[in-house]
Amino acid sequence: MNIAIDGPAGAGKSTVAKGVAKKLGFIYVDTGAMFRAMALYFLRNHLDVTKKEVLEQEVKNIEVTLKFEQGEQQVLLNGENVGGLIRTEEVGNTASIIAVNQAIRSRLLEIQQKIARENNVVMDGRDIGTCVLPNAQVKIYLTASSKERAKRRYEELLKKGVDCDINDIEEDIIKRDQADMNREIAPLRQAEDAVLIDSSHMTIEEVVDAIIEQYDQKK
Repeated sequence: MNIAIDGPAGAGKSTVAKGVAKKLGFIYVDTGAMFRAMALYFLRNHLDVTKKEVLEQEVKNIEVTLKFEQGEQQVLLNGENVGGLIRTEEVGNTASIIAVNQAIRSRLLEIQQKIARENNVVMDGRDIGTCVLPNAQVKIYLTASSKERAKRRYEELLKKGVDCDINDIEEDIIKRDQADMNREIAPLRQAEDAVLIDSSHMTIEEVVDAIIEQYDQKK
């Protein structure tokens, strides 16, 4: 059984997907983390991610793997667990840039589809229902207003002690939406058979329950 959750940055996909996976006893696969791990590689090596030839050459040197410990996903970049290093705004913005490259997408797609073939999964990202798992039994398009998404990110960063400006965050979110929706390869869009959930005025638990309700109808 595959559950695909797509949506824009900051919509709460990862938090919700983890909650759904935990309740159902499924494996949670965060595809965005895989792109972020690759982005971290390019940032660390001070490489120009706007150059196609650089991406296509360097991707051969990058190994992104997932391992699951007690149901929790660990992201490894060339053998190093980088889960705690990939949640910065810089990494997120770089991930959006490299995500349009076919060589990078192809390298990660094979890993993602193999996991889904062999396990019950909840997978979230930008193109899961449209490209990665087009035959997923449950497809969700999870969104929220840019203002609400910025507020959530702002509060999350404040808790971590990061000094930030909520207006700058919203501006970044809007720019990333435009980049994700207008890219040539696998743009962010709602699959025709996906259920739209706007979480702007919903709690995490309410969203989780709404998705499980969809699952109950399909199982």
